[in-house]
Amino acid sequence: MVAIQLKRWTRREYDKMVEAGVFSPDDRIQLIEGEIVQMTPQNVRHAAGIVATDEALKRIFGAGFHIRVQLPLALGDHSEPEPDVAVVSGDWRVYLTSHPTTALLVVEVADSSLEFDRTRKARIYARAGIAEYWIFNLLDQVVEVYRDPTPNDGYATQRIAGASESIQPMGAPRATIAVAELLP
Repeated sequence: MVAIQLKRWTRREYDKMVEAGVFSPDDRIQLIEGEIVQMTPQNVRHAAGIVATDEALKRIFGAGFHIRVQLPLALGDHSEPEPDVAVVSGDWRVYLTSHPTTALLVVEVADSSLEFDRTRKARIYARAGIAEYWIFNLLDQVVEVYRDPTPNDGYATQRIAGASESIQPMGAPRATIAVAELLP
């Protein structure tokens, strides 16, 4: 018997397929660890969580930072996720020819994708050295804060912040965000 082998796509191959129009503009896909992953459609609460996050982070991070909403990050040879929100250094014009390869903070808003975001997404963000990763857990109405990335296991430090608590982004340590402000 011959074992079935799956094709593991590179970011370069994936980008060429995107440029060639292999995928429709309506396809909600991402390259995660060499696999083309189809994401589920967003419900109203998920969309509201993204908007709330975007607004809060724009108030905190000013000039010199760009808040990206559902735009790609080029993370290694086999991953090009599109996090719900990412804070990157520089003006948006810096990224006219290529996607950012890192971020100060990545945020995923999660309900049906919660386990995927806690495992596979956390692993690729940690491998890329992204110092801080938040999951807005809509199911439990908390923010999961992950810090101290490790090369193999995700993040060494995790904190759960409830609706009555506040969080401080590492990239803007003097700023405080009330978790209740972020959760729809």
